[in-house]
Amino acid sequence: MRLLPSLALLLLAGCATDDFIVIAHRGASWDAPEHTFAAYDLAVAQGAEWIEQDLQMTRDGQLVVLHDDSLDRTARGPETDCRGLVRDKTLAQLANCEVGSWFNAEYPDRAKAGFAAERIPTLDAVLTRYAARARFYIETKNPADAPGMEDSLLALLRRHRLVGPGTREGRVIVQSFSPARLERLHALEPRLPLVQLWDDDIAPDDLVPLLDRVRGYAMGFGPARRLLSQRLVNAAHERGLDVHPYTVNAEAAMVYVLELGVDGMFTDRPDVLLRLLQRSTSP
Repeated sequence: MRLLPSLALLLLAGCATDDFIVIAHRGASWDAPEHTFAAYDLAVAQGAEWIEQDLQMTRDGQLVVLHDDSLDRTARGPETDCRGLVRDKTLAQLANCEVGSWFNAEYPDRAKAGFAAERIPTLDAVLTRYAARARFYIETKNPADAPGMEDSLLALLRRHRLVGPGTREGRVIVQSFSPARLERLHALEPRLPLVQLWDDDIAPDDLVPLLDRVRGYAMGFGPARRLLSQRLVNAAHERGLDVHPYTVNAEAAMVYVLELGVDGMFTDRPDVLLRLLQRSTSP
C-alpha cells in the first residue's frame, strides 16, 4: 500500500523524517497496560525512540509513573493500598498493587496472563532500565497537589545525567499543562527542554499571544489533536516552537497530522506510525 502522494512528497522533502520523533504514549499502550515495563519494553522493541512517563508523587515523596492521580482505574490489590489517591499512599503500599489485570479485562483480545504481574514503576526504575535504549518524555501530573515535584524531578534527572553540565543533550523532554509550573522549571534549569501541553479551545485572536508567551520558557507546544490546524503549526514554527500533538492512533489521522508538518506525535501505536513513516520513504 502506497501513501498519498502529497504525504510521500512532504516526508521526502524532509519535513518529517530525520528530526521527526515518534513518542510512545504511556508506552505501547494499545497492546500492553499503560505505564508498565511491559508497555515500555514493547515500545522499544517496536522501534520507538521516545517513551512517555506521567508522574505522580507518593505520600513519602517518591515519583512514580501513573497517569491518574487515583489508583482506582488501573490498580488492583488490597483496598487500603490500591484504592484512592496516589498522594495518600506510601511507595511501600503501592508495591502491593498490580496494574495489568484491568487491561486484560478491558481488552480480552489483547490480554496476556503475564500482564497481571506488572507493578507501578518508579521514575528512577524507568530511567535506569531504559538508560541505553530510549529517550524520556516526562509529564508532571497534578503538580499543584504535589509540592516539590519539580525539585525532585530535577534532582533525579541530574543523578541520571540527563540534564546539567556534561550531559548528553536530547535525551529528555518535560511537559505539563501548567504554564506556571513550566516557567518555574525553566527558572530552575534553563537547559531542560520543555513543552507546553494544551487542551483548551484557542480563539483565533489568542493563538499568537499564547505562543509568544510559550516561547519564553518552552521549546515546543503540545496541542490536543482536535486543536491542530495549519495556522497553528505555522505560527508555532515561526516562533521556533516544535509541535507534538497527542494522541493519534488511527492511520488516516496520522497521515493528516503528518501533512500539517508537525515535528513529532504521541501515539499508543508506535508500530503503526513507524511502519507508515517507513512506507512513505520506500521506493
